[in-house]
Amino acid sequence: MTEDTALVRIDKDRLWDSLTELGEVGAYHDEGTDLRGVRRLALTDEDVAGRELVMGWMREAGLALRRDRIGNVYARRAGEDDSLPPVLVGSHIDSVATAGRFDGCLGVLGGLEVVRTLDDNGISTRRPVEVAIFTEEEGVRFGTDMLGSAVAAGRIQLADARSQVDRDGVSVGAELDRHGLVGDVAVPIQPPHAYLECHIEQGPILAASGKQIGVVRGVQAITWLELTIGGRAAHAGATPQHLRKNAGLAAAMIIVHLNGMVESGDYGRLLATVGRQDNYPNLINIVPGNVLITVDLRNPDGEAMQRSIDDLQAYFAEVEETTGVTITSRTTARTPPVDFPEHMQDLVEKQATELGLTCDRITSGAGHDAGEIAALSPAGMIFVPGLYDGISHNPREYSTPEACADGINVLLRAVLELANSAD
Repeated sequence: MTEDTALVRIDKDRLWDSLTELGEVGAYHDEGTDLRGVRRLALTDEDVAGRELVMGWMREAGLALRRDRIGNVYARRAGEDDSLPPVLVGSHIDSVATAGRFDGCLGVLGGLEVVRTLDDNGISTRRPVEVAIFTEEEGVRFGTDMLGSAVAAGRIQLADARSQVDRDGVSVGAELDRHGLVGDVAVPIQPPHAYLECHIEQGPILAASGKQIGVVRGVQAITWLELTIGGRAAHAGATPQHLRKNAGLAAAMIIVHLNGMVESGDYGRLLATVGRQDNYPNLINIVPGNVLITVDLRNPDGEAMQRSIDDLQAYFAEVEETTGVTITSRTTARTPPVDFPEHMQDLVEKQATELGLTCDRITSGAGHDAGEIAALSPAGMIFVPGLYDGISHNPREYSTPEACADGINVLLRAVLELANSAD
């Protein structure tokens, strides 16, 4: 990095204005928090409107846009040697149903701000730089997280991804086709030179420690299960206990057991969440005949994760024996733990330190596109702290303009070093 480029900084206000404007696409009033939240579920009209807004900004910045077969967007700033693999930065702009303005969006708009800053200062790079928008990272609509980046990296086959359906039976493929989002770039994509992603932490570690930048070691393993529990609907007053096949009771036993697994410490730093529970017929005076629940398991230790899955499956058999129900388990998502290369962690830490920012190395509790692209090229992540205990997937999600600018300034410097590297 030259002396001149070392002094370059992003436009903090422009970045904040971009985050604010995108946050109005799919905005809603959240009654639980009395705040303005964001709802841009993947491949909905709102998600596509958000894409169009950001893609318009990318075109205004002179970037050349392409899409791949799963709808991922790649916006390219040419390099001095444009035949070289690009430095890829990005994230996603789809959201959960009760989101804030930062999750994913900081990575995409921060990448755009890096490009704008290079242009403002007349800085060229040896390698091209690309900014990516990945399709359906959250997984809340179609049941599989990091869908777009997983297809781009080759972990999920395109046909399997297109066949995923939402609760209304609408498929990924149908929505891609409806919106005209299928591009010409083949998947898996050609490996980039390196990948970087800046993201709000979505946890309390940085804020609690007072650190300004998180140097991300890697991403923990994730497994999602969908359990269909079949019992027998029956009269709540006239059916004696020994004749009941209570699907609701079975679901409750599983939820309590999961909590016990977490608190036991026998599975390392396991986390378990039952986020969805659908009862049928869902009436006050009828024993539940069928229940669908989802199980979200997280663990930085892949071996401990597998033991927890095996033991949980064995417990399902015990519940079936005790309650008389049948339990069908379907794995809807499964990703292994990912460790980012040391040299990518060192790169982020170096840039933060040279900017005078305090930093700490932490493991991501959430899944990210970086964890998928890491299968193609060296990958790294930059975290910025969030307020309010780092809450995310909630309209209270918030990071300050200063914190966002800090993270993207680190991203800018790291991109410059990677894009001008000889190898």
